[in-house]
Amino acid sequence: MRNVSGGHVEEFTLAGFPTSASLQQLLFILFLAIYLLTLLENVLIIFTIWLTSSLHRPMYFFLGHLSFLELWYINVTIPRLLGAFLSQDGRISFVGCMTQLYFFIALACTECVLLAVMAYDRYLAICEPLRYPTLMPPGLATRLAAASWGSGFFSSMMKLLFISRLSYCGPNIINHFFCDISPLLNLTCSDKEQAELVDFLLALVMILLPLMAVVLSYAAILAAILKIPTAQGKYKAFSTCTSHLTVVVIYYSSTLFTYARPRAMYAFNHNKIISVLYTVIVPFLNPAIYCLRNKEVKDAFRKTLLGRCHSPREVPD
Repeated sequence: MRNVSGGHVEEFTLAGFPTSASLQQLLFILFLAIYLLTLLENVLIIFTIWLTSSLHRPMYFFLGHLSFLELWYINVTIPRLLGAFLSQDGRISFVGCMTQLYFFIALACTECVLLAVMAYDRYLAICEPLRYPTLMPPGLATRLAAASWGSGFFSSMMKLLFISRLSYCGPNIINHFFCDISPLLNLTCSDKEQAELVDFLLALVMILLPLMAVVLSYAAILAAILKIPTAQGKYKAFSTCTSHLTVVVIYYSSTLFTYARPRAMYAFNHNKIISVLYTVIVPFLNPAIYCLRNKEVKDAFRKTLLGRCHSPREVPD
């Protein structure tokens, strides 16, 4: 892929976080610590689910996919940002920028759909507990996960087809710390109305439709929980959803604020800060949220670690 659409820009410069040298070093240490911890957390969750037979259920199958996605998600943006902090060089080739943009959009859209699938899984588990094994067999869970990945990468490909064909004549400074759609479109010197329309419509489809599925699922879950006669029963039923609901609120609110609004409302410096939330903070917090609020994951995580640090005997709770 080259910028052969009539433009002359062969590389861009990512503005990143233009601050003093001392603050740049502090930001490097902060982002590096978060990056390494995020990798460690998500790898541990994947291996815990894989090694614990009691977690071989659809709910944790989807959680494993979410953790796997977060591993790639944070690797799309943070390593290059860390390199820019050290070298003070934010240059990125046209091909590199489009590649980064493709995988970033693909993984972001995949996460939106995957969170909706997880909400539907919780709906079946709480509202149809007796028929749940029949309604959500392993084969269906696999197909739903595959559909999440497929729809995300297909949506990204459609967006990139329009964006990569635009002309970029200069300036070439992207006011962001990674190649994102809005600041990139702001640099084009050709007609961008069609690309903006496709971007906005696909953002609505890939964010709002899954969000509607989440809202409908949790509306049915809430109605079912309210019918439970005892307070303990209500708490037990709702506790299985709190981790997922927390992640949904953080992720959808930030992505909806950034992408599903008219471009006239964009403020790039504000978007840069909001982007840190869902590209860095959310992947970092997701494993902690699921481990701290989910007793099964927490117990399996502890037993997996202790069981391999000590003897093969069962470690008491």
